[in-house]
Amino acid sequence: MRTRVGIIGAGPAGLLLSHLLHLNGIDSVVLERRDRDYCEHRQRAGVVEHGVAEILRSSGVGERMDREGFVHHGIELRYDGKRHRVDFPALTGGRDVMIYAQTEIVKDLIARRLTDGGTLLFEAEATAIEGIETDQPRVRFTRGGVEDVLECEFVVACDGFHGIGRSSLPPELVQVFEKSYPFGWLGILADVPPSCDELIYAHSERGFALHSMRSEHVSRLYLQVPVDTDVKEWSDERIWDELSARFALRDGSWTLKRGPITDKSVTPMRSFVSEPMSHGRLYLAGDAAHIVPPTGAKGLNLALHDVNLLAKALVAADAGDPGPLERYSEDALRRVWRAEHFSYWMTTLLHRDPAASEFDHRLQLSHLEFLASSTAACTQLAENYTGLPQV
Repeated sequence: MRTRVGIIGAGPAGLLLSHLLHLNGIDSVVLERRDRDYCEHRQRAGVVEHGVAEILRSSGVGERMDREGFVHHGIELRYDGKRHRVDFPALTGGRDVMIYAQTEIVKDLIARRLTDGGTLLFEAEATAIEGIETDQPRVRFTRGGVEDVLECEFVVACDGFHGIGRSSLPPELVQVFEKSYPFGWLGILADVPPSCDELIYAHSERGFALHSMRSEHVSRLYLQVPVDTDVKEWSDERIWDELSARFALRDGSWTLKRGPITDKSVTPMRSFVSEPMSHGRLYLAGDAAHIVPPTGAKGLNLALHDVNLLAKALVAADAGDPGPLERYSEDALRRVWRAEHFSYWMTTLLHRDPAASEFDHRLQLSHLEFLASSTAACTQLAENYTGLPQV
């Protein structure tokens, strides 16, 4: 097989890149080791930054998001039994976020690529990337037990943290920066209407909790738990009781709705960056190059910013200007490190580190009080949460 751009991974990043390239007349082939059903039902992020929503709309794949998603104009911080709302439009000049699940973005992009005649090869596992320092790189892959080769001009690895993309860079060129956190998130999906109109981020002596949603009838909630937690230790009743305790207000003016829990899982928390994000004709995007703790709602958004930047660079190169492609790693990493810091800051501000002292806890409360009283401090949070301007 032969194409212009070989893309490994049919997650939102790989699919959006293929779509954006198609809009500019550049052919691509997407290789995905999982089947289509898995890709369309894997539960992941649900907060879409203002700028990313604009990318989806402007490229013609935002119609269902606008019809079925939820526009959120703020978030609520809870701490010490109190609440403070962060008003995004007032602080950012009109920006907001969309609540629209990553799984739905994937469904929309798959449907659009197939409608446009795109080549998506599911159950096609990339096994090797070769010739990245030449002008004819290739990807070896197996499908249906048969090995094949995809010849291309560029290879883009959107294949996640465990994919082959990052390991295909020359090891002597790679620098890795990482941090692991001593806690994780116990996440649940529940068939119950959300108990809030906007996301609630709660800091409590018992640990962090987050209330999000997937639809008018499905709630998504998270609890800070030890990183080695077994979900079997958490009955439905225990989960609801703990969530209620962490979200509780002093005046008792809010009640958490309960319902059937349909999914439970524990997610470890880590920060990770691998530099550079490109070498020769191989480019990395999304989790293949960086991971953020989910507290800042940046993982999905960073991945889509990566491929939007890369698509523009590939289009420029196609028109005879290689400069943006040569600067891709440098340009992408500026946003990556800003998002890494914001995600780290949100995580350390809102979670209870089991090794922290009461002094550390008082510092957290002091900072939360500062956010509630300072427009300048709250503006910084709102600007980062809704998404910084395009690079």
